[in-house]
Amino acid sequence: MEENSILHVGAPNIGSREKFFERANQMFDRRWLTNRGELVQELEQKLADYLGVKHCISMCNGTVALEIAIRALGLSGEVIIPSLTFIATAHSLQWQEITPVFCDIDRNTYCIDPREIEKHITPKTSAIMGVHLYSRPCDIEALQTIADKHGIKLLFDAAHAFGCSHKGTMIGNFGECEVLSFHATKFFNTFEGGAITTNNDELAEKIRLMQNFGFKGMDDVGYIGTNGKMSEICAAMGLVNLEELASVLETNKRNYHAYKTGLDTTPGLTLIEFNENEKCNRQYVVVEVGADYPMTRDELMEQLHAHNIRARRYFWPGCHRMEPYRSLQPNAGMMLPITEEIAERILVLPTGTVVDAKMIERVLNTCKGKYS
Repeated sequence: MEENSILHVGAPNIGSREKFFERANQMFDRRWLTNRGELVQELEQKLADYLGVKHCISMCNGTVALEIAIRALGLSGEVIIPSLTFIATAHSLQWQEITPVFCDIDRNTYCIDPREIEKHITPKTSAIMGVHLYSRPCDIEALQTIADKHGIKLLFDAAHAFGCSHKGTMIGNFGECEVLSFHATKFFNTFEGGAITTNNDELAEKIRLMQNFGFKGMDDVGYIGTNGKMSEICAAMGLVNLEELASVLETNKRNYHAYKTGLDTTPGLTLIEFNENEKCNRQYVVVEVGADYPMTRDELMEQLHAHNIRARRYFWPGCHRMEPYRSLQPNAGMMLPITEEIAERILVLPTGTVVDAKMIERVLNTCKGKYS
């Protein structure tokens, strides 16, 4: 790329075009474009095998996957979630007239803090939805203990954690179910897509019915459902990208350590860390801008943007400060001091297969004020 080319957070990783077109031509030859064709079935099986989970049900996108998971679990009333997450986590509940109750996060992990959850539990609480944020899993065991104690469900928004593990077990195997996103900005993508994973046979059957209008057979609808199916062309993209997964993971790891080496000598900028004993996708390079850095987080972002580096403030200002939640729950921030602190400090830098060592040096030099 040119010296002044634009670097984006979430630029798509794209596998072999030749292999993709081979898959696409197979699809055209079969004249089967959707409705769980061979490519979708193959992708689901390969994903299930990779994750070591019994069921992987592909979806048209991660948001619909969240909505179907919530409905399949029969959730109602209130569900406890973090506010430091993508807005779809909250919307998937509110869309179904379920109230998202925002809980504060752990200062070290940025994930929902189990120590804060019980103060939010009421007779209306039906579940906890943890969010594995920035490739770092929640404190799964603590959340499960709380859910079991109160007789409520536990599920996970795992949009950031495909390819990650927790205590040696792949994300996708925890709670009642976990929801994955394969959006183009994710390190593994199917153009647009998602999936629900579960080891619960009964739940998986219900999810499959709900994903396809409730059809049990050709002319037999046995359950209320919607259209959440993944298309064959998206599955083709997924299969091709799955073949490149190891290479993408290695690239992300190399990029992360290049950033870490550069930022370790930059006072005021702290790169989030990962457990090197676990599998990790390092999907996002996240820095926390401290008080001893010469600029605020937003000033640094403007500086980066001025040099065509499109850093992002994921996830500022927090769901509780977006509509409709800031109107429905105007005092929510009083219970979220860590969330509000972190939301003002974090910045996400570009990574992925379109980013090389020279580009990372350009980002680092901008952060160090060499391109002011």
